[in-house]
Amino acid sequence: MTMFHSIRLRKIAALLLAVVFLVVSLSPGADAQRRRRPSKTKNIAVGTAAGAVGGALIGGKKGALIGAGAGAAAGYGVYKYKKRKYRRGQ
Repeated sequence: MTMFHSIRLRKIAALLLAVVFLVVSLSPGADAQRRRRPSKTKNIAVGTAAGAVGGALIGGKKGALIGAGAGAAAGYGVYKYKKRKYRRGQ
């Protein structure tokens, strides 16, 4: 296996891992009877961490910074979506 091939496989694996984390974090809760108010801090922190890890694996230091910013924005978007859903009572 060449060096280029192994780096390419790592990038693909990192991207796949980031997508899996995103899908798992967006899955609905199993406790249907209990509804809690969504936590902004937790959503943003998880998004930032996932984005930073994915960006670091794909693009190094600069990718980690960009990924952290994108992950924080995505985490805030998830929080706003959950908050709207919570207020409607669904």
